[in-house]
Amino acid sequence: MFGFRRTLVVAQAAVALVIAGCAHAAPTVEAEALQQARRVADWQLNHMDRFDYVSTFQDHTEDPTDWIQATFWAGLGDFADATGDARYSDAVVAHGQANGWGYGDRPRHADDDAIGHAWVWAAAHAEGEERTRRLAPTRARFDPVAAAPSDVPLIFGEERGERACQVRWCWSDAIFMAPPVWAAVSKVTGDPTYWRHADSELQAAVAQLYDAEDHLFYRDSRFIGRTGESGKKVFWSRGNGWSYAGLAKILEALPADDPSRPRYVELFRQMSERIAGLQGAEGYWPISLLDAGGPPETSGTAFFVYGLAWGVNHGVLDQATYGPTVARGWDALERAIQPDGRLGWVQQVGYAPDRVVATDTQLYGVGALLMAASQVSQRQDW
Repeated sequence: MFGFRRTLVVAQAAVALVIAGCAHAAPTVEAEALQQARRVADWQLNHMDRFDYVSTFQDHTEDPTDWIQATFWAGLGDFADATGDARYSDAVVAHGQANGWGYGDRPRHADDDAIGHAWVWAAAHAEGEERTRRLAPTRARFDPVAAAPSDVPLIFGEERGERACQVRWCWSDAIFMAPPVWAAVSKVTGDPTYWRHADSELQAAVAQLYDAEDHLFYRDSRFIGRTGESGKKVFWSRGNGWSYAGLAKILEALPADDPSRPRYVELFRQMSERIAGLQGAEGYWPISLLDAGGPPETSGTAFFVYGLAWGVNHGVLDQATYGPTVARGWDALERAIQPDGRLGWVQQVGYAPDRVVATDTQLYGVGALLMAASQVSQRQDW
């Protein structure tokens, strides 16, 4: 279970050297969103040596290639692009080098695909043999899966632990973890094989988990038809945040003339309209989306702000309609940043709406905030 610990130590040392060896030279003029997000990025990078500040799943958090850290490194890549700060891009590359651009030991599990966000980002920022080297473990992982796709039913069983269906994308989180990486590999390599596989599997996931009436995703098949204490359907905020942010990243990777693109644009617009209408008065989204009120929660909120801002910035959504929602959401996220730069109000690892307190933080919440800041900072007219 702890076979990754030696790699963890190497990775932490490499990233620490990057942080210590590079001066913090912020631009003289920088968007407020980036200034605030720098505080969060720097706090997180300075707290990668131990994770006693997370209340659950510390062992998974320690794993340098598991989905929890993967989301942070994905967000840091976006943030490096937005700021142009080599400290952040160098940290991502150092993490990749320390881990051999490798993956976990579950070749068909979306959670283990998620670190590919960072690896493919790093490959796209390299050329020639170095790009090939950085991509090689990803292609070696993906090629056998594309050649022999699974056809197990997308039914999430009630048994504990890993489910049989998780060799496919049978839960909403997976829509962020895997298909954007597959789409990005096709973009970087020019080989459509990867996206063809992802498109087929993603259509199956949407058919299983997307509620065509409410325009939201169930977390997995166990929640279809289930209602909460309020009598309303249970649509988990972060579960939909994973799906929505995943769709934005897929659209970013797809060519404008890809025949599948209109289908995903329509899905993204449907979700956008529904999500915008569910924002709370304070700018956060409810932990269970149809149940207004409750405490702040920043991981779902950050993913929604990222997706909405991405949609406006890329001409998929109307600025006049969605800009105010983005502004309220970003203001809420800024209020959740503690004085030392730690992001609070992040629901801990889970699969459904659950409790959250001000001191709760996690790397995926930070990654989502960095993605949001990278998009919010691109314009001043929110």
